[in-house]
Amino acid sequence: MAKKNAIIIGAGPAGLTAAYELLDRTDIVPIIFEMSGDIGGISKTVVYKGNRIDIGGHRFFSKSGRVMEWWLNLFPLQGRPAKDDKQLGRAVPLASSCSLRPLRSKETLTQPAPDPEETDLVMLVRSRLSRIFFLRKFFNYPISLTMETLANLGLVRILKIGISYLKARLLPIQAEKSLEDFFINRFGQELYRTFFKDYTEKVWGVPCGEIKPEWGAQRIKGLSITKTIMHSLGKLFNSQDGANRKDIETSLIEQFYYPKLGPGQIWEKAAEIIQANGGRVILNNSVIGIEKESDRVTHVLVRDEISGQVTRLQTDYLFSSMPVRELVAAMGNDVPESVSVVASGLIYRDFITVGLLLKKLNIKNETNQRTVNDLIPDNWIYIQEREVKLGRLQIFNNWSPYMADDPDTVWIGLEYFCNEGDELWTMSEEAFSRFAIGELSSIGIINQEDVLDSTVLKMPKAYPAYFGSYDKFDLIREYTDRFSNLFLVGRNGMHRYNNADHSMLTAMVAVDNIIEGIRDKANIWQVNTEEEYQESR
Repeated sequence: MAKKNAIIIGAGPAGLTAAYELLDRTDIVPIIFEMSGDIGGISKTVVYKGNRIDIGGHRFFSKSGRVMEWWLNLFPLQGRPAKDDKQLGRAVPLASSCSLRPLRSKETLTQPAPDPEETDLVMLVRSRLSRIFFLRKFFNYPISLTMETLANLGLVRILKIGISYLKARLLPIQAEKSLEDFFINRFGQELYRTFFKDYTEKVWGVPCGEIKPEWGAQRIKGLSITKTIMHSLGKLFNSQDGANRKDIETSLIEQFYYPKLGPGQIWEKAAEIIQANGGRVILNNSVIGIEKESDRVTHVLVRDEISGQVTRLQTDYLFSSMPVRELVAAMGNDVPESVSVVASGLIYRDFITVGLLLKKLNIKNETNQRTVNDLIPDNWIYIQEREVKLGRLQIFNNWSPYMADDPDTVWIGLEYFCNEGDELWTMSEEAFSRFAIGELSSIGIINQEDVLDSTVLKMPKAYPAYFGSYDKFDLIREYTDRFSNLFLVGRNGMHRYNNADHSMLTAMVAVDNIIEGIRDKANIWQVNTEEEYQESR
């Protein structure tokens, strides 16, 4: 009797996790179709002249022990210091300090034999520092009530922030109809206007009053001024490894795990294991049609993006991490009009990264942290300055010292949020590099003469938006959930601004449901909305 198969759309974290879990725990054979030529989706690592780019920045930290175990099963902690740890004399946890149990795949899945000389398939323990650049000064992220913050903001602004925060805390909670309401309820009007409004509107391109409050619930889980203060006090009395703590908010962790050569390593390794154990990962192939009978998906139409050939394949299960708009369009003309209208009205925000290779940064390290070549220690910096379109700045040297080909250079990523087809998106690579260099120079972070090289990367549909027709998304969920063997997983697959760990969990729960014979998909949709992730007052 032939084994059942599962067709999986997309070779990002959700799709690869689904395939891995199916091979590890069932007899179902997974076949992944990825429309691009890359593994990892938005979590891939792009290599430019030996320099590695992490698109969007990926900290490997999760409150889910299941996800942490999954990651560390593939990539154990490096058993020796990273080269910048050695240079600075820092102590780091060694591999033997990890007490996480191995996955079943340690016993059941064959992994390709590693090269005895290979030392790159490991996790590093990294210090996390993210700050806000505003008024040409650095502020802690999340905002903390330090003397430096008070001095940077000035007495008048601090008094306004304090009064509006107390007002938000003491008065009854206002109904949350928008993201603006969400922020004001938690932080007060003045802090919202100072640190949230402009940056958020830079990211999404629309006023906060037009964005659904669900975005805040997804991305600012449990964070409050009170918790920030308590966290600052707690640091004085607790030295536990931050990367493996589950009792702190995601935005407050101070250590995280990171693959030595970038996040794409994890997904490339997962794809290797999947194929070594009978699964398939087929690149440059798009699912363009989905056939259904009654309450089941029966076949898919797959187009080879190189040859143009279309193939019809039978499927027992279908996992989709493709954008919901395209999924519904592929489901045929019999989709209810109300569902099609909502799907066609879903909006995405697109993303451009400019990689810049520099002799040095113009801003100096004024923190207490020791760094190589006195480089500032930030992983990424939120650019709050209103006169530039630049949203965020990554310093790849600080994610991993192995991301830059030449350790004596500074390798950074400038991140822009845009819409496919707009002025930024259609700008030539040469023009965009000049534009980005000019912006970063204008706010004093670099000198233009220190730029050695640049490259531009575009990522469409990087962020599913919580406006447009999103308020009617339940119509799509209700329709797709009726198909017993169709599972929507991942960020674009569910039109949710999930992190990689949440995307992975949706795939894990979907496989759990297949194994346990659970028809209801509510537990998949509940990932990243559980009580432990919600804001408390």
